[in-house]
Amino acid sequence: MRNGTAITEFILVGFPGTQGLQGLLFIVIFLIYILTLSGNGLIIFIVWVEPRLQTPMYFFLCNLAFLEIWYTTTVIPKLLEIFVVTKTVICTACCLLQAFFHFFLGTTEFLILGTMSFDRYLAICEPLRYPTIMTKNLCMQLALSSWLGGFTIVFCQTMLLIQLPFCGNNVINHFYCDVGPILKAACADTSILELLGLLATILVIPGSLLFTIISYFYILSTILRIPSATGRQKAFSTCASHLTVVSLFYGAVLFMYLRPTAHSSFKINKVVSVLNTILTPLLNPFIYTIRNKEVKGALGKAMTCPKAHHAK
Repeated sequence: MRNGTAITEFILVGFPGTQGLQGLLFIVIFLIYILTLSGNGLIIFIVWVEPRLQTPMYFFLCNLAFLEIWYTTTVIPKLLEIFVVTKTVICTACCLLQAFFHFFLGTTEFLILGTMSFDRYLAICEPLRYPTIMTKNLCMQLALSSWLGGFTIVFCQTMLLIQLPFCGNNVINHFYCDVGPILKAACADTSILELLGLLATILVIPGSLLFTIISYFYILSTILRIPSATGRQKAFSTCASHLTVVSLFYGAVLFMYLRPTAHSSFKINKVVSVLNTILTPLLNPFIYTIRNKEVKGALGKAMTCPKAHHAK
């Protein structure tokens, strides 16, 4: 495309070099998508129908599960198209819309994970005051703040992004519309947008990570002061799942952002993006249920109730 010619669509490269594997990859990604929707949807359903699980921890978990459903939905349907068509084209408006929802939901996930760290801090470090502090009203305010915070941070940048004229290279070397290649296609000064993106990244990623680290520092300090081994194990089990999810999510993000530019690779970045956008949302329901007796008990109860009703 010549410089000066307005771009009306972008081309998603996806995973070049996988010729002959498209059919297999389509089936694998499609099954992962169905499992992700089912697993996260099941968590929301179980918490909704089981009164014992209607606590702050599971309320935030439902928010995370709901977010993961839409986070994968912004990316996977278009990714599946890449495997079945010769050239995957996406209109400029659709590309900007996908980028907005991807980064809005991704930013919100950081904030929700930070909120869950705060919830675990209060539950373990302030157990007597926890019920009076973490009220239903505060839970709603924290969850709403996470969603509104993520929306506001990304929406402000998107409003500037959609006003840019695009006339550069319209090929995006990724499987979704990433902001970096979109900015490179702009034929106008993008320095303000790049600065805002940098500030937002610093605020959200290191900021929420620091908050989580401080929360878990106090959590671990409190757990280590518990005299009995059984008490320590019980206390740690309440935050082990969240700590695992946080490690996976932040680990992948920090790997992408903290590597030296000279050693950066689009191929490696795409593989790490697969972990964050496809595998982590799939693993979250399993991580939160495998060692969680309350969720497994509620799941067993939900599965046996229809059978008992049918037997009657």
